[in-house]
Amino acid sequence: MPPALRPYLRLARADRPIGVWLLMFPCWWSTALAAPAGSLPDWRLLLLFFVGSAVMRGAGCTLNDIVDRDIDAQVARTRGRPLPSGAVSTKAAAVFMGLQALIGLGVLLSLNTFSVWLGLASLLPVAVYPFMKRITYWPQAVLGIAFNWGALIGWTAVRGDLGWPAILLYLAGIAWTLGYDTIYAHQDKEDDAVVGVKSTALKLGERTRPFLWLVYGLTVALIGAAGVLTGLAWPFWIVLGLAALHLGRQAAASDFDNGADCLAKFKSNARLGAIVFVAIAAGQWAA
Repeated sequence: MPPALRPYLRLARADRPIGVWLLMFPCWWSTALAAPAGSLPDWRLLLLFFVGSAVMRGAGCTLNDIVDRDIDAQVARTRGRPLPSGAVSTKAAAVFMGLQALIGLGVLLSLNTFSVWLGLASLLPVAVYPFMKRITYWPQAVLGIAFNWGALIGWTAVRGDLGWPAILLYLAGIAWTLGYDTIYAHQDKEDDAVVGVKSTALKLGERTRPFLWLVYGLTVALIGAAGVLTGLAWPFWIVLGLAALHLGRQAAASDFDNGADCLAKFKSNARLGAIVFVAIAAGQWAA
C-alpha cells in the first residue's frame, strides 16, 4: 500500500487480521445454525458479515487507540502504534473511524429491520469497552459482550426473530472470549500493573489455568446445547469434539509467562472459530 495509507491500515489492525476472524466467526456460526435443515448457510450473508466484521473491527480498534493513546505510549508493545508514535493525528483517526463505521452501517442496513435495530444496540458495549480496563478487572467480559453480538445478528438475519439457540451461542462466545483474551492479556500484565490498568490476567494470576478450563468447558457445553435445540446431525458432534480438543490444548499448554506463546495461543482461536463453523454447517446440512 502507499506509505501515506499504511498508518491508517495499522490503526485498523489490517496487518493483524486475527481480530476480524474472532469478530466474524460468531456471525457465521449463527448464520449456519439458523439455516434450514438440510442446507448450507447463505453465502451472501457470510460475505456481508465478513465485510462488516472487517470494517467494524477496524473502527473499534481505532476508537480503542484514540481512548488509550496516552496509556499506549507507556506500554512497550503498543508505543509504536500510529497515535502514540505521532504517525496519525487524533482528528484524522476520528475521521477514519467514522468512515469505517459508515461502511459498517451500510452492511447493517442491507439486513432486515429486526437485525438493524439489534445491530445498533451493539454500539453501547462497543463504546464503553475501551474505558473498562480503568474501572474493572473484567474488561474481557465486556469485550465478549461486544465481540460476539454477531451470534445474535446472524440468527435474526436469517429468521427475523431471536431464538434460544442464538442466545446460547452468544453466551458460548462470551465464555470463549473470556478465555482467549485472558491469554492475550498475559502479554501485557507487567506493563499494565505499572500503568495502573486492569485485566483478568492480573486478577487471576496463578488461577488462570483452571479458569480457562472452566470457560472453555462452558463454551463447548453451550455450543452443544445450541446444537441440540436446532437438531444438528451427527457430523456436528464429531467436529465439535475436535473444537473441544483444540480448546483443551490452549488451557493445558499456554505459558502465561511467555508473551510469544500467549500470542500464538490467542491467534490459534481463528482455527477454533473455523472448526466450530464447519461443525455447525455440517450438522445442519446433514440434518
